[in-house]
Amino acid sequence: MRRAYLLRLWMGRNRRITMHFFCEQCKKEYPVATHSFQCECGGLFRLYQSAMDAKDVHDGVTLGEMPTPLLPRMMDGQRFYFKMEDRQPTGSFKDRGAKRLIGELAHIGIDKVALDTAGNAGAAVAAAGIACRVYVPDDVAAERVKQIAAYGADIVRVPNGRAHTMAMAQEELGDAYYASHIYNPLFIDGVKSMAYEIYDQLGGTVPDYIFVPIGNGTMLLGLYQGFEEIGRLPHFVGVQSTKCAPVVDAFHGFPRTPYRHTIAETIRVEEPPRMEAILWALRSSQGDAIAVEDGAILTAAKALGERGIYAELTAAAALAGARAFFAEGMPDNYRVIVPIPGSGLKR
Repeated sequence: MRRAYLLRLWMGRNRRITMHFFCEQCKKEYPVATHSFQCECGGLFRLYQSAMDAKDVHDGVTLGEMPTPLLPRMMDGQRFYFKMEDRQPTGSFKDRGAKRLIGELAHIGIDKVALDTAGNAGAAVAAAGIACRVYVPDDVAAERVKQIAAYGADIVRVPNGRAHTMAMAQEELGDAYYASHIYNPLFIDGVKSMAYEIYDQLGGTVPDYIFVPIGNGTMLLGLYQGFEEIGRLPHFVGVQSTKCAPVVDAFHGFPRTPYRHTIAETIRVEEPPRMEAILWALRSSQGDAIAVEDGAILTAAKALGERGIYAELTAAAALAGARAFFAEGMPDNYRVIVPIPGSGLKR
């Protein structure tokens, strides 16, 4: 009997704790297959995975995603490195997250999803080959909606902005899994591959600064997670439009200002659900948050085009932020990354 007891004890101590979600507030655990998109206490999910889980990523789904170039270009006498995520199959970095999320769902037998999007996430998930219903704000660019529909998704247009679109998608889930790039930490886990690529492309060094356009914070949180695993953080600088800058207001303690329409529509998010995580990533990296005028975004878009980069206006916002931040000059040895999240063809 003692041998049986010792065997059970050994098995308990050495059992593999499988990948799962846990609440960032109360720590309650949920299986990855859960149809809940947040904890019953209201907290958002984070991902637990062991080192074995991290190596055992399910690659049954692919969009044809690839490592993207890190393109050096001179502007204002300063060198910036552009991470060309517009080269991904659907034209945005969201392909990284969709591959990770939908690959895991396919592995556990989930075959129907729903999500809300301003365009890029919807296209990436639809292209991953899973039945999906995609909710989009009714003022999103027609090119974005046309692309999502081309991959076979059912489109639901929703009036009154991003927040209302998200609420409707959550209310009408039914038996569909909520494949949100915001709420589901598997999506963010997929985006972290960008950090590893940048690290390798810079010869095994971490950049000094990364200027990240912020809407819901998916790119920032993925990059933060990747560089945290590498062991050193760059300074993250979040960039938003002055017409919709809730992260900038919260970071600096500014009074909340009325939000208006901005040309950088994919970062037009008034209340990011992961605001606390966004602020943590910026502050713990000793970074910053800045807002730029729409006019500066258009100027930056023109400068990108003149250097052979046709980017969506979200990318131009990041460049506008970097130029403003280093308006008084940049040390020659700084390595400054400006991601190009999506293609200008999506306008």
